[in-house]
Amino acid sequence: MKKQSLLTPYNTNLNLKNRVVMAPMTRSRANNEGKVATDELQGLYYEQRASAGLLITEGSQVSEKAVGYINTPGIYTDAQVDGWKKVTKRVHDKGGKIFIQLWHVGRMSHPDFHNGELPVSASALNPNAKSFTPEGFKDTVTPKAMTIADIKQTVDDFKNAATNAIKAGFDGVEIHSSNGYLFQQFINGCSNKRTDDYGGSLENRARFFFEVVDAMKTVIPQEKIGVRFNPSLHGMFGITLDEDTIPTFEYIIKKLNDYNLAYVHLSEPFTDVSEVPFAVTEIAKHFRPLYNGTLMINTAFDKNKGNKVIDAGEADLVAYGKPFISNPDLVERFENNLELADWDQETFYTTGVKGFTDYPKASK
Repeated sequence: MKKQSLLTPYNTNLNLKNRVVMAPMTRSRANNEGKVATDELQGLYYEQRASAGLLITEGSQVSEKAVGYINTPGIYTDAQVDGWKKVTKRVHDKGGKIFIQLWHVGRMSHPDFHNGELPVSASALNPNAKSFTPEGFKDTVTPKAMTIADIKQTVDDFKNAATNAIKAGFDGVEIHSSNGYLFQQFINGCSNKRTDDYGGSLENRARFFFEVVDAMKTVIPQEKIGVRFNPSLHGMFGITLDEDTIPTFEYIIKKLNDYNLAYVHLSEPFTDVSEVPFAVTEIAKHFRPLYNGTLMINTAFDKNKGNKVIDAGEADLVAYGKPFISNPDLVERFENNLELADWDQETFYTTGVKGFTDYPKASK
């Protein structure tokens, strides 16, 4: 019997034992003063899932200004680096590989996280969304438009976070340039009305992102850098598509051929965009011909759909989110054609072990 494509090794500079990737997912378990990942919680959580070809952690903020959700672990202090060291060791001891997702939410935050100061973004435009604060969901506010100094500081923050990630033992990093967060706020015209070198043309709107990539590759090898995009995001996180959106992402992804990155990670549309002008409904199929490197695809894949997208040559790796929450042994369940356990959505963003490290492995 032919082996499932998902379960075959991927022998590039990543050298993965299979093509099943655990997608980054916010879990809000760092409920300690220093926002530190711990051995007892995050260490066990990722170790349990180390049979994946690659684990990508939850978004980890690169600075205090980058935060926008409760109890998310950072990667900018020595204590945070030490906490992540314990996590990476547990994963590596199980033969796994793990990247950390580097995160700045931009305007998808709230003054409650910033001592009353405004969050920052490309332009002073309210996303009219909700922020998950320590006091529950609150309406977002109009952010402060970033100055050139703010942008340069944020570039340095990502560069420092990349350095810290390698110190912490990570196999690489993923830049979270997706889902309506800071980089997408610069990339999309609906959220970027700047008139300087960071606004207007698609090259200018992509400039900040490439400055970060260029800064990071001075401190870690390019092949340890992955990037994530959500090109057809529409009607969520304050993002709407226009006629320039897809051409901008096409420009970015073609330009990334000039780099030797670990991968480009793309999300299929989160919502039905079949009737939305300018949208691309099949992201992997559209962008695969434009990118020569490793392409990872994500959003609502099951085992069969994952095997099919690899067999069709439209992606090299498939990232799974929610199925990995309730199935720490997702790879083994795929391999043995076992039924998947259901997840409990009520415990996605709570604290403690419940709904986090207490999902059992399957009994064969």
